[in-house]
Amino acid sequence: MPIDVRTALTAPPRTAGISWTAKDVILYHLGVGAGGSAATDPAELRYTLETRLHVLPGFAAVAGAGSPGVTAALTMPGIDVDLARALHAGQSLTLHRPLPTEGAATTTARIDAVYDKGNAAVLVMRTEAADGDGPLWTDEAWVHLRGEGGWGGDRGPSVRPVPETGRPDRTVERTVREDQALLYRLSGDWNPLHADPEFARRAGFDRPVLHGLCTYGMTLKAVVDTLLDGDVTRVRSCATRFTGIVHPGETLRIRMWRGDGEVRATVTAVDRDDAPVLDGMTVAHA
Repeated sequence: MPIDVRTALTAPPRTAGISWTAKDVILYHLGVGAGGSAATDPAELRYTLETRLHVLPGFAAVAGAGSPGVTAALTMPGIDVDLARALHAGQSLTLHRPLPTEGAATTTARIDAVYDKGNAAVLVMRTEAADGDGPLWTDEAWVHLRGEGGWGGDRGPSVRPVPETGRPDRTVERTVREDQALLYRLSGDWNPLHADPEFARRAGFDRPVLHGLCTYGMTLKAVVDTLLDGDVTRVRSCATRFTGIVHPGETLRIRMWRGDGEVRATVTAVDRDDAPVLDGMTVAHA
């Protein structure tokens, strides 16, 4: 079996040092759509101008330009799976304090769980980051591996988010540039699924698709900009499930509902009759 569950779960955590600069932060922000058609808007300059820079929390997923989520999980002990079989299924991020515009940290990563979904396996990759002042963030990536289940293991949680009812408090649309996946991958996610048509076909897609974490970042930015007064430091955590793909050039419809200390969001593809893309995003905030 390509997944040695015992080895994956008992392997020592993998530790690495990472660092980043304001340039890395700005590149990430451009990758999730900052600037766009309003490059000189003061609300956008806080993401793109080093003298006004604030760090969108989603940057934690790519800080240090290391292999995020999907690709990192496939390099862990006990995991030997073709990248073309892997998809990002979910993501959660907890911020222990606001991210600095420049910094260095130590990350500790491990496979926290392996679930048997029958026709697929799901890996839960947990990464913790800390610097000299203490914990910075905790990140969990859920990775869906087609055709790798069926060994009789724990199926894991299967709770689906309760569908939102009532009119959203805010609805915005964001267009994905044709070159957005090419720009986003410069932050460290080099998975060819997002750039190489031949690899995308081998993975079962007719053309390259946008990174799930790019959609995640675009959605988090929309929540911060519209319902959190543009204040990135108010974000405490952000979790979501990826329920569909996004093609570069499409338009995303982001619906947001206010809750008690949280914002809930869903994302659909306008060009494909509101096909679901991201579901159950919850942004906890101060």
